Amino acid sequence: MADKRGGLGRGIGALIPTSEVPGERPIDVFFPAGGVSEANSQSGELSNESNLVPVPGARFGHLDVDAITPNPKQPRSVYEPEAFAELVHSIRELGVLQPIVVRDLGERDGKPAYELIMGERRLRASKQAGLAKIPAVIRETADENMLRDALLENLHRSDLNPLEEASAYQQLLEDFGITQDELAERIGRSRPKITNTIRLLRLPASVQLKVAAGVLSAGHARAILALEFEAAMEAMADKVVKQGLSVRAVEELVAIAKPEGKRGKVSPGGIQDSLKGLADQVGDRFSTKAKISLGKGKGVLTIEFGSVADLYRILDEMGIEREQH
Repeated sequence: MADKRGGLGRGIGALIPTSEVPGERPIDVFFPAGGVSEANSQSGELSNESNLVPVPGARFGHLDVDAITPNPKQPRSVYEPEAFAELVHSIRELGVLQPIVVRDLGERDGKPAYELIMGERRLRASKQAGLAKIPAVIRETADENMLRDALLENLHRSDLNPLEEASAYQQLLEDFGITQDELAERIGRSRPKITNTIRLLRLPASVQLKVAAGVLSAGHARAILALEFEAAMEAMADKVVKQGLSVRAVEELVAIAKPEGKRGKVSPGGIQDSLKGLADQVGDRFSTKAKISLGKGKGVLTIEFGSVADLYRILDEMGIEREQH
């Protein structure tokens, strides 16, 4: 099998500061060897890793897919064919965004051996996609809470691109049993912000690549997600990059492109339903929860934020300059 590139970065693996091989870097689909100056790429990763707290009982590495034994206790043996085919296609295009989790079995026939703990579907799809190696978190402790808490702590400290952030959120929710409320509280983000970030994983592969490369912002991507078909999303993303459109301009183009019956028409519920629809649009625009209430002579628009940093993010998206202290 071909040794394909590892994807958009390490996802949750970026939260683990140690790797099996000193100096090992994940292969990046945008900047393969020589694509970025050695000094920039290494200093960036070293700077990021220096901020991370140790993750006891875990390390990150790229493992041979044939060295991993499926978990015999894996209850899920049947996968929906269409969804599985989509995952295989995504892995071929983007790599594995969410590392699997394994435990070290030592050596077998003179070669390293591992048993799968989490990620049966990702492992099978990677093999079908022709990958020789797969990113993996190698767990060396049975204390799942300790590993989870260390990963949550490092979410504060890591410099993830929006797609890596989305993948890390989703994997923490799916593989480590964290609720969205707990995740929001632990990392100081609003729950809608987390939900909207995870939604980025629904983008077509070509658009995800633009987001991860930084040529398309998360705000642009959220606006594009309102389109119904993948082809329309890809065309809009290309237009944004070529014309340098603002997020507001994209939102207006998307609204025009929507079918007539899906343009936020006021429902029979009257003004309250209309205000709720407007509040939802504001919330989507700033990745948070918004509320609009109307009184006798005035109205109130409330925009929630999860932390001071989240407030600054919203103000920046509004174009409001902050006083420097």
